[in-house]
Amino acid sequence: MSAVRYTVSIAQPREHLFDVRCRVERPDPQGQVFRLPSWLRGSYLVRDFARHVVDVSAESEGATVVVERLDKRSLRCAPVSAALTLRYRVFAFDASVRKAWLDTTRGFFNGSSLFYCPAGCERAGFDVELRRPDDGDCRGWRVATTLPAVDVDADGFGRYRADDYEALIDHPVEMGDFRQIGFEVDGIAHALVLAGRCEADEARLAHDLSRICTAARALFGGEPPLERYLFLTHVVGNGYGGLEHRSSTVLICSRKDLPRVGEDTLGKDYRGFLGLCSHEYFHLWNVKRITAQRFAESDLGAEAYTRDLWHYEGITSYYDDLLLLRAGIIDAATWLDLVAENATRVERAPGAQVQTLADASFEAWIKYYQPDENTPNATVSYYVKGALVALCLDLLLRRDGGSSLDAVMRAAWQRWGRDGTPVPEGGLEALAQELSSTDLRPFFDRALRSTEPLPLAELLADFGIRAQRRVGAVGDGGGRGGGEPARAWCGLTLRGGDARVAHVLSGGPAARAGVHPGDQLLALDGLRVAPGRWAEAMARLAPQQTVSLHLFRDDQLLALTLTPDPPPQDTWTLTLDEVDDERRARRDAWLAGGP
Repeated sequence: MSAVRYTVSIAQPREHLFDVRCRVERPDPQGQVFRLPSWLRGSYLVRDFARHVVDVSAESEGATVVVERLDKRSLRCAPVSAALTLRYRVFAFDASVRKAWLDTTRGFFNGSSLFYCPAGCERAGFDVELRRPDDGDCRGWRVATTLPAVDVDADGFGRYRADDYEALIDHPVEMGDFRQIGFEVDGIAHALVLAGRCEADEARLAHDLSRICTAARALFGGEPPLERYLFLTHVVGNGYGGLEHRSSTVLICSRKDLPRVGEDTLGKDYRGFLGLCSHEYFHLWNVKRITAQRFAESDLGAEAYTRDLWHYEGITSYYDDLLLLRAGIIDAATWLDLVAENATRVERAPGAQVQTLADASFEAWIKYYQPDENTPNATVSYYVKGALVALCLDLLLRRDGGSSLDAVMRAAWQRWGRDGTPVPEGGLEALAQELSSTDLRPFFDRALRSTEPLPLAELLADFGIRAQRRVGAVGDGGGRGGGEPARAWCGLTLRGGDARVAHVLSGGPAARAGVHPGDQLLALDGLRVAPGRWAEAMARLAPQQTVSLHLFRDDQLLALTLTPDPPPQDTWTLTLDEVDDERRARRDAWLAGGP
């Protein structure tokens, strides 16, 4: 029997409350301390999971034990001489991939939200009993999790085990009346679990996901061995996101993201869902096993700072869509459109000239997950720019260094990932330099520690790809987008296409005019413009044409004077070019994953 046993009951699904009991067989004689994580791996924000805990009590041999709060995440029970049981409830009403949810339609939790860890027992064995709900509206529920089962019924309710606390909180649990679509990769059982109402082409999903997983595993030589892998997916009306775990991922997607039977084309929404699955699956290696030393050493109680998120998230973002190409799901021209969209996002963000990629990583704890009205002016994404840095590094290694990013990632797996050795700060940068026959320090200094533009066009040209910047059209995010180019530029973005200002870009015409985030636009040049047509109307103004702009700020009507600028060439297009045999061979090897 394990030293620590949890019981999870679905006592009050209508009030969104899990009932949790934690029994410690041999508690600390000085008084047992319990701690709940403050953040979870893969999501770099202190979320204070303990704030959702209510009604804490403890008992030993039928007698009440006093519980003292030590800090926001820690409790201490009075000394006892026998087994101790801590009981509490957790309010589960977070529909994201990061916490917990419970109602009469489904239950879900990450262990970091539910399981207090008894201090001193971090490496002890843990048992978890998942009890079947008694509520009649929860009939037909099953369990989906990669937590190792010990004694469970046909629906998955029963007893599970984890070897240590890190394993315990790294196997999320889905409960409900879900659909499960199975497929096999390298002899390993995989499944897509769909919770929520949806209509989907199950055969197509299984076929496409198996190709993506096969391509990813091929990159790492078919490792690591797994018993199974689950894509735990919550299907909603409008949502998108994912969080990686050691043998599963938690996803949220929109119904429109899933292919219906009879739909043979690859639409943007389904392509985005496959890219999300690819991204989280690549984390099976890069983050879950090739992981930063500063993350691995953290007890999840406070921030763990690193400047290497370009490695963990940026490289993963580079490979997510590249694996769709290598799996034969998209063609090269489509993949180049996706790269062009990333380049356009960076080009259009003034923050790329303010924040370095290394600083974006270090400041993720206070900036990335808490965006505000000034975010485009002050920050750069370590996902988006990180993916472009990974692309440039791959091309530089292939052109001059006698290596490739594929080779670097395989070496990282051999050196750190295979046996779980944490990666020291700057480890991948040093490893790339080790495998390269040229000096990469100037590139890394430029890409990671400065705000200089990346040598994207130059490097792509050596692989037979033409990279051009042009004036964008309304709604044009980059790539081979069509439409009439904008005539003018105002330097603001709107919320969801309506008439309320989301961001005012620094140094732009809207900033000079005194427009604020949150302003509700009403009329341009004395004429009312329908909410859905504002971006189009502003783009059609003539450069240097001074016009009146009427808006509401709170409940006050204001009249401002706006003078647009000529539109910037901030929209990237990447196209395959006619090239000589040498560059064509270099390009083909790169896109196919060859040496």
